[in-house]
Amino acid sequence: MEYNFLVDTYDTERIKTLSVWSMFMDNDLLIRPRPFDKRDRNPLEHMVHQCVGEDKWFCNMFGIDVGAPPLPEKETRLEFIKRYAEDSGKRFAALKEKDKAWWKQEVSFFETKRTRTWIMVRRIAHTAHHRGEQTAILRMLGREIYSIYGPTADTGGLPQNNALTVYAYPDIKSLIAGESKGGLKANLPGPGNRPCTERPDL
Repeated sequence: MEYNFLVDTYDTERIKTLSVWSMFMDNDLLIRPRPFDKRDRNPLEHMVHQCVGEDKWFCNMFGIDVGAPPLPEKETRLEFIKRYAEDSGKRFAALKEKDKAWWKQEVSFFETKRTRTWIMVRRIAHTAHHRGEQTAILRMLGREIYSIYGPTADTGGLPQNNALTVYAYPDIKSLIAGESKGGLKANLPGPGNRPCTERPDL
């Protein structure tokens, strides 16, 4: 089906989001880079936003209800990981069953109407946007950042410097198992001695 790429992209976004959550420590969740500035979310609020927001989008725009509360009963990092993994897995399974006509149908998107293909692209971009905010918080907290779309400073820097792509975990099952045991992420090579910029060395 010609829209399988959207379904496959949604599936890869699931593990990218969960991987970022796994990079936080349990005591990071309520930290704000500027402690008294509430204009942006702390890591816990980002997890709430992802779970609640995606649940609303899928229920209202895609007609996919996973039949579960969007938030875990106990709001810990690991329980958020488990909750989102389970719910997004059910959404992925439902999306795989949809045909071309379903994807092309126009439905309500807030105050307007859009096709479900358009809405899925916007949903993926929305998730990636907030994931970027979370990786910025991770860096401010001094945490190591694994690959999300490619090399990072912690996996060796830039591709032209032969940096590696190193994912925290190969799949969601391994991620949950590893984090349930206190963290069994892959080893990181570190940044190396080259600057993390595409500017030619002077």
